Amino acid sequence: MAGAHTLAETERQVSERLSHMTLDFEAMAIVSNLFRAANSVRNHFERTVLHSNDLSWTAFVVLWVTWIWEPIETRQIAEEGGFSKATLTGVLGTLESRGFVMREKSETDGRLVVVRMTASGRQLMDGLFPKFNNQEQAVAGAIPAGQRTDIADALRLMTQRAERPS
Repeated sequence: MAGAHTLAETERQVSERLSHMTLDFEAMAIVSNLFRAANSVRNHFERTVLHSNDLSWTAFVVLWVTWIWEPIETRQIAEEGGFSKATLTGVLGTLESRGFVMREKSETDGRLVVVRMTASGRQLMDGLFPKFNNQEQAVAGAIPAGQRTDIADALRLMTQRAERPS
């Protein structure tokens, strides 16, 4: 439960409170449940697989993006992760002090900073990601196997629509 009220209680209260308005309640349910699910999943991962490695969700995302795309500029990590450069700076400082990543000036543009994984960071991700994926399987297990591709496709469509310039 994300708050003091269950999902069913919240949906019932919203329906009662807003019944006098002409609204698309299905669209509202999709977006609000997506938001609630994203927060619940994030909290689940922080409590389980990330906690045992003393990582926040944001730190994991920085490691993941760097692991997949290295070498990568800091501005690209912030874009991919969906957080500010200021947040990234703090997280990179922590990850660098723990020996998981290293920052260096770009060879092509001295104003840019490039991030690379260290051997220790790669070792962490090699060991951590299978555990992370086990939790992905556990969480996604709530969805019948025959519906998973359709749901993943629908979420991709929503992401594309939301990221499209207005």
